[in-house]
Amino acid sequence: MTFSFGFDIMKYDITHVAIIPDGNRRWAKSKGKPAFFGHRHAIITTLPALYDKMLELKISFCTFWVMSPENFKKRSTFEINSLLKLLSEFIDERLTDFNKKNIRVLAIGDLDSLPSQTRKQIARAIESTKINSGLKFIFAVNYGGRDEIKRAVKKGGKDFIKFLDTKGVPDPDLIIRTGGEKRMSGFLLWQSEYTEYIFLEKMFPDFSPDDLVACLEEYTQRKRRYGK
Repeated sequence: MTFSFGFDIMKYDITHVAIIPDGNRRWAKSKGKPAFFGHRHAIITTLPALYDKMLELKISFCTFWVMSPENFKKRSTFEINSLLKLLSEFIDERLTDFNKKNIRVLAIGDLDSLPSQTRKQIARAIESTKINSGLKFIFAVNYGGRDEIKRAVKKGGKDFIKFLDTKGVPDPDLIIRTGGEKRMSGFLLWQSEYTEYIFLEKMFPDFSPDDLVACLEEYTQRKRRYGK
């Protein structure tokens, strides 16, 4: 399943923020709850507050990493099915809100390997919001950087760049990873050559709009040299 991103790129000081929302399971464990409790809080409570803040700040793109191929293959069937069901329900419940707020939903990753119901919900959200011109919110589902490149090479050979999942999307200016891990885990591997990184100890369910603003303020203090 592939989708075409046909839109004009809006130019802001910070155009594209990507988030690795790590720490959901550890956050739940710290509260004596099952892993699903952390995922649910992250998607139902934390995520809407963040995209509202991004709208306020006029950020054009946000890529949110839901799940990697390694997660999809190695975690329990129950946890994966629960997370995908939660994502489907969230997208369905928030569709009216996305349209009201002029948010365009997009998705990247090996979507063809997802359950049919999840694919249908994602496709419905993409179709329903395709004319929206505000924040482009990109769900990275079953997404891995190496996997993306392999799929693109298989389709395009040496001219594989035009077959990347993110064709038409600007490279991220800033990638934020919560949860204390200081690695990229292959997220947006090709696109992040000159991206700035911020790693936070805070678990994602506790990541607030104020934390987002603090990250953006730190970003603005950096000088991006692009290899110069």
